[in-house]
Amino acid sequence: MNFEIIGSLYDVEVIAFGRNIRELPRLRRSYGPGRWRKMKARGTIRYFDGRIRQAELHWYEAHGIGRVDWKVKEKD
Repeated sequence: MNFEIIGSLYDVEVIAFGRNIRELPRLRRSYGPGRWRKMKARGTIRYFDGRIRQAELHWYEAHGIGRVDWKVKEKD
């Protein structure tokens, strides 16, 4: 991750879960089995070069494993 989340995330929603996740085999291979969900939310982020932006964030999460593979979908 080349950014940090400032404050809290809002408008959190599930995009896909279980077999509907295209990356499911890779997630299981990399992080282990779990009840995987692809999530999205909005929040404020700070890049390490100092820029602050409102962005849509996507990630995968599973109980007992946590949130992994964060991606930024910027909204200016």
